[in-house]
Amino acid sequence: MARQSITLVALVVRDYDEALAFYVDTLGFSLVEDRDVPEQHKRWVVVSPPGARESHLLLARAAGDAQASRIGDQTGGRVFLFLETDDFWRDYGAYQAKGVTFVRAPKQESYGTVAVFRDLYGNLWDLVERKR
Repeated sequence: MARQSITLVALVVRDYDEALAFYVDTLGFSLVEDRDVPEQHKRWVVVSPPGARESHLLLARAAGDAQASRIGDQTGGRVFLFLETDDFWRDYGAYQAKGVTFVRAPKQESYGTVAVFRDLYGNLWDLVERKR
């Protein structure tokens, strides 16, 4: 049987370095790759959540007004990305201590514990620990 996976999702950002500061310094993601692509006047910047093997984010600087208008609202106000953790309360506390804004308080659901936070641009994320 064939096996496929989605390994990279592009997230439109205003500036590479401010995005790196949030995702690496605030959320604790790892910097996977950061290289110049001079012929396109951009960088190839990839980050990944701690311990992730397949999932990565490409921090893609907006090129032009059309892309810039999508920064922070790539899904029309719906939760965009789902960050699964092995310890909800550890990460929730750490993110709060670093100033991450939670727009929905922690809640127990049938599938686990979840809260919704905003990234630096306003995109909504679920922080979730699934029941075992």
